[in-house]
Amino acid sequence: MTEVTGILAGDLPDDLTAAEAGMWQAFRNGSVYDLSSGDAAVDDPHGGHPWGPERAVRARIVCWLLLDGPPALAGRVSALKLTGVRITGTLDLAGGTVTPYVELRGCRFDDEVRLPEARFTTVRLVDCALPRLEAARVNTEGDLHLPRCRIQNGVRLTDAHIGTDLLLNQAIVYRDRSGRSIAADGMTVGQDLQAELLESHGELSLRGAQIGVSLSLRGARLANPYSRYALNAPQLTVNRTLYLTPAGVGSPLLSGTTPARGTRIQRFECRGGVRLDDGRFGDAVDLERARYDLTDDQELSLRRVQTPELRFLGDKPQRGRVVLSGARIVNLVDRATSWPDAGRLHMAGFAYENLVPQGPFPLTRRLDWVAAATAEYAPEPYERLAAVLRSAGEDEDAREALLAKQRRRRETLPPAAKVWGFVQDWTVAYGYRPGRAAVWMAVLWAAGTLAFAHADHPPMNHDGHPYWSPALFTLDLLLPVIDLGQVGEWQLRGGWQWLAAAMVLLGWILATTVAAGATRLLRRN
Repeated sequence: MTEVTGILAGDLPDDLTAAEAGMWQAFRNGSVYDLSSGDAAVDDPHGGHPWGPERAVRARIVCWLLLDGPPALAGRVSALKLTGVRITGTLDLAGGTVTPYVELRGCRFDDEVRLPEARFTTVRLVDCALPRLEAARVNTEGDLHLPRCRIQNGVRLTDAHIGTDLLLNQAIVYRDRSGRSIAADGMTVGQDLQAELLESHGELSLRGAQIGVSLSLRGARLANPYSRYALNAPQLTVNRTLYLTPAGVGSPLLSGTTPARGTRIQRFECRGGVRLDDGRFGDAVDLERARYDLTDDQELSLRRVQTPELRFLGDKPQRGRVVLSGARIVNLVDRATSWPDAGRLHMAGFAYENLVPQGPFPLTRRLDWVAAATAEYAPEPYERLAAVLRSAGEDEDAREALLAKQRRRRETLPPAAKVWGFVQDWTVAYGYRPGRAAVWMAVLWAAGTLAFAHADHPPMNHDGHPYWSPALFTLDLLLPVIDLGQVGEWQLRGGWQWLAAAMVLLGWILATTVAAGATRLLRRN
């Protein structure tokens, strides 16, 4: 009883080491407790220099301070602020409520840090070395910062609730026994999740996570050669923007600003699959200059994603697949050189309202883009492209897209229908170029007129017949339904009969193809 009373009054416990006693007093004073030597090589928490007992404190004493520590000195606020300290033993705050502010810089942990279901105000671990961080269902009112930390056996933040920001900038995280570097399924972050220049060696899992503002992986390098995904984030919700874009290395500028001239740029790189299926993004998904290194069975998957803008401006994946099936986008900002080759792009049910190409993207390349996404004929991608082009006022390009659809469809037809398709294409381009019918009609009319001018044409009725006109006779043959009073008045024999029959047949073909094209036009309108 006397010992407890003494601690509540602020007296030092009897069994503290000199380093722990100094930490105890600094806690009461709310000041920084710095045990670094001043030698950068020795003080590097990730280096190989040993830290002796003069720099070590027991994890049990740290927990004592945080959970049931002494009162602050008069006029001060108690806080744990350590620099260059080695923590021995397992730091276990599971289920506890920690009121003091916690900030550790350049510290080294011998064993894992356990924070499951603990409650904090703000926790900052900056440039620390940890074997593992176990923090499932941890709750912070403020920030959780882990910048420049190196964690050997993964981080677990499953169902964690971070009140404001989660920072993982420049952290290096290796996988745990399950193959995950960061397991944060179901996590909620009140504001930003910043993981810029992060190095992840394993699966970064954000399944069902909710981010209040933006998620930034600028300049991050994700690598997971052990399983299918390097970034596994289905049903991710980001209220603003997901950034998989470059970052300036060593730049003092704030996140999202343009780096100063001469700053080295590091792109977002992913060695392994990316899964963002069923994600919801309030502003955009930005893939500017992103690089992907996929195997043949891996994919960049954006199935059923919904976002006002998709900036597909990364490098073309040389292997693997890009899947946009069921995605709904308002503005598709892209480059012709960013899309994969035929057979490795899937866009079934992909809906977009506007195309905003960056750089040259001619219609022929755009049609190749659609063809690359349809290993088997499907009308929807062509019709979607035509609708978007028409809404942008590009009616001629829209007709070309629909013509490409008919030509692609022709490849699936039986031989007879395929022949008829070729006829429609050669004559009036399936009705999308109706001017061709007039050209063909004029050519046939002129040819027929010249030919029938030399034909033997005895009248059917010698008592009364019209004046012989090769031009009117040819026109009467070519125009079905309409009777100009010429064909029934003259007799043709031999080859002239066959020529007349050919003219009638060609006239019906032209009329049929024009009617089919007009029907498609009326149905489309």
